[in-house]
Amino acid sequence: MTDPLADMIIRIRNGQAAGKNEVVMPSSNVKIAVCRVLKDEGYITDYQVSQDAGKASLCVQLKYYKGQPVIEQFERVSKPGRRIYRSKDKLPLILGGLGTAIVSTSKGVMTDKDAREGGHGGEVLCLVS
Repeated sequence: MTDPLADMIIRIRNGQAAGKNEVVMPSSNVKIAVCRVLKDEGYITDYQVSQDAGKASLCVQLKYYKGQPVIEQFERVSKPGRRIYRSKDKLPLILGGLGTAIVSTSKGVMTDKDAREGGHGGEVLCLVS
């Protein structure tokens, strides 16, 4: 797998399209950090890390509102072949502030709003709305 974060995004989108309550995938520290941000922003219900035969797996519980997925758009921005870095002043504003850009900074993975408030720029991982 060349891009584990893109795999996570696709699994979440496919799970929501199929109406699943949860999706399971291999775990990593970046995926856990992105799930923490998604949970804090209210895009997913919860996430759990469990050990299966010595390998960690991440279970993400998807969230729906009136039968529709809460996440309408979820896309990868920075890719392994083309990294996208932005300063604090140039971080993207999604849907006039209604969406969220997830940014990897020197202080950890956070939303674009938190990065602007803390004065941090970094790699724009994905966009969620």
